[in-house]
Amino acid sequence: MNRDNQQQLMIEMLQDTKTIAVVGLSDKPYRTSYQIAQAMQTAGYRIIPVNPHVQEVLGEKAYDKVTDIDIPFEMINIFRRSVFLPALAEELIQTEARYIWMQQGVQDQQVYQYLTENGKQVIMNQCIKVAHAVLLR
Repeated sequence: MNRDNQQQLMIEMLQDTKTIAVVGLSDKPYRTSYQIAQAMQTAGYRIIPVNPHVQEVLGEKAYDKVTDIDIPFEMINIFRRSVFLPALAEELIQTEARYIWMQQGVQDQQVYQYLTENGKQVIMNQCIKVAHAVLLR
C-alpha cells in the first residue's frame, strides 16, 4: 500500500470508528498504551480494554480477549509485541471489527496478509494518536 492510500485508510478508520478495543492496554498511567488510549478517549472514542490481568482501565470494564467483548466496536488497536501477532490473528478475524490498527513497532507481514484476506483493513507500525493528531486536525 502506498503512502497516500495508507493515509486515506487511516482517515477512514478514524472517522468511521466510535469504539476501539485496545489489546494490551495497561492500567498503569506511565505506560504508553495507557497514555495513547487516554488521549483517544479524550478525543471522543470509547475505549474497551483487552487485558486478562486487569479489571478496569480508564473507567471501562476490561475483557480477557476481544472475542469476549459483548458490545459493538469498529476497531482493534494492538499494543502487544509483534511476536504475539500470529497467535492473536485467529481471534481478530472472529470479531465483527472491520479495522485492525497495530501500534508503532508492531508488525508482521504474514499476519497482515492473513487479516486482509479475511476482510480486515489493517494499519501496521503506526501510532494511532499521532495519526489522529495529524490527519484529523
